[in-house]
Amino acid sequence: MEKTLKEKLIPFSLALVVILADQITKALIVKNIPVYAIGWTFGDDLLRIVHVANKGVAFSLGAGMSQSFRSVMFSFAPLVVIGLVVWIYFRNKEFNSLQRWCICGIVGGGIGNIIDRIFRPQGVVDFIDVKFFGIFGLDRWPTFNVADASIVVCGIILIISFIAAVKSDASQGGNE
Repeated sequence: MEKTLKEKLIPFSLALVVILADQITKALIVKNIPVYAIGWTFGDDLLRIVHVANKGVAFSLGAGMSQSFRSVMFSFAPLVVIGLVVWIYFRNKEFNSLQRWCICGIVGGGIGNIIDRIFRPQGVVDFIDVKFFGIFGLDRWPTFNVADASIVVCGIILIISFIAAVKSDASQGGNE
């Protein structure tokens, strides 16, 4: 196997870890906590483990739409997007190592939630509930899961890495 292909494949181990951690934690939640019940509370209500069935996407957007529309928009369309991202990932020679790892973390999180949308009729299992102290008018941040956390954290790091690369490029006079 050529070195560059191997360098591109290794970060997919993060995608696999995210998918496994996501699905294992969700299975434990489904098995041990009834839907919409609080299983555990930590730090004087700072963090709660609850079982939420989310039929929508981020922040439960689209939960009221028809099942057939949700199936297409929240399962098939994301699969197409993930396929496109992976295709670009392998074709692009400009991504650095950090960016490749972040992209794979996002892909793993996306696949983790798609698995729920396809195989769990109740929707995506969310279970991490954090106090938000009234910031943005929210007492609590919308409940999320391991896949969501991976997507957000890796997405933020990826954006920061792109900004840093652009700034570095600009300070060096561009691609002359």
